[in-house]
Amino acid sequence: MKDLTKLGARLSWTRAVILATVAALVLFAAGRSTAHVEGTGPVAPGGQALLRPPLATPNPALGSKPLSSFICLSSWYGGDFDGQLTANGEIYDMYGQTAAHPTLPLGSVVRVMNLRTRKSAIVRINDRGPYVAGRDLDVSYQVARELGFVQRGTARVRVELLKVPPSKATQPVN
Repeated sequence: MKDLTKLGARLSWTRAVILATVAALVLFAAGRSTAHVEGTGPVAPGGQALLRPPLATPNPALGSKPLSSFICLSSWYGGDFDGQLTANGEIYDMYGQTAAHPTLPLGSVVRVMNLRTRKSAIVRINDRGPYVAGRDLDVSYQVARELGFVQRGTARVRVELLKVPPSKATQPVN
């Protein structure tokens, strides 16, 4: 009976140590978040803070009739570029609703539809590329997931230009 009491005490102590370890790890991981600390986050070479732009979201005001459309081969890019600067100076976020195109104006909003799956997503052009012959669009990893071609790597897509940002020449000078 004495041995059973010792065994029970030893098991209770082991459970307590495991529970304390797990709690410490959770608290340590929660304490590592630096989003609330001033002076952290992406910084441009000149020392300016870089802010992540809002994600492109569906907007009924864009209208259903595209300004133009074309069919092309799209690929996706992800982890190797995550956190790198894009052509318009933003930080690339592989989970964002963005894409790269060689000639569309940066800031343009397009609807991309996978012709095989018929799934579509609204994305903003924020980078240049792709730099592989025969491809005309690189979407973020998240967009490729939504369109259903992460495993295949590429897909034939219809790109519908929904909105073009105003050019600097047509903006009033303050």
